[in-house]
Amino acid sequence: MTIRVLLADGQALLRATFRILVDSCHDMEVVGEAADGDEAVRLARTHRPDLVLMDIRMPGTDGLAATSAICADPELRDTRVLILTTYEIDEYVAQALRAGASGFLGKDVTADALLAGVRTVAAGESLLSPLATRTVITRFLAAPVPGSPAAMPGDLAALTAREREVMAWVAEGHSNEEIAERLVASPLTVRTHVHSAMTKLGARDRAQLVVIAYRSGLMEVAPPSRLSPPPGSPATAGAGPTPPR
Repeated sequence: MTIRVLLADGQALLRATFRILVDSCHDMEVVGEAADGDEAVRLARTHRPDLVLMDIRMPGTDGLAATSAICADPELRDTRVLILTTYEIDEYVAQALRAGASGFLGKDVTADALLAGVRTVAAGESLLSPLATRTVITRFLAAPVPGSPAAMPGDLAALTAREREVMAWVAEGHSNEEIAERLVASPLTVRTHVHSAMTKLGARDRAQLVVIAYRSGLMEVAPPSRLSPPPGSPATAGAGPTPPR
């Protein structure tokens, strides 16, 4: 299948460069170019791309507002947003995730890393650059936002105990393979639990599942050690926050 990409960047030269790079791949094609956030939203609704490669700083409506509009549109539920910007600041990372972005990369990434990122996000996975540290991200994600509800939409009570446990591992940044190893299960089984949790909570992808995990109270603000069981698992019962019932 061909990944249909919409480019949104305020600089024409960068858009032209990204177009050449994306169109050089047999499994990708550029379906449109936007110079500002409003145009990005309009073209997304017109072309229904698989992925929008979105800059944050653009004239008029910025990339964060455009991302929110795209991700809030039910007709664009299958469209993913990958933020690509020179402003790789922790608060921007959190704002991008809150807005519904599935990934975040700095513009200093290599061409191969960018194309790999497009494929990763288009496949429904989340992507964060190494500079976007989990500790700072979770601090911003857990902080209340003026005018927003205390928790993300979705009722964690609808999840099974295993789905909450898997969701907690996902929120810590573990891959399906890593989670499967810890649970002595197959990656396919883990993937099934992840998708079941996403469906029940109305999450469009893993990145949004992470946001829900922290905003709902499933995870603590300060992430636990990657070597210790996640909150809500049987091994940590009584030792930390537990999922809402």
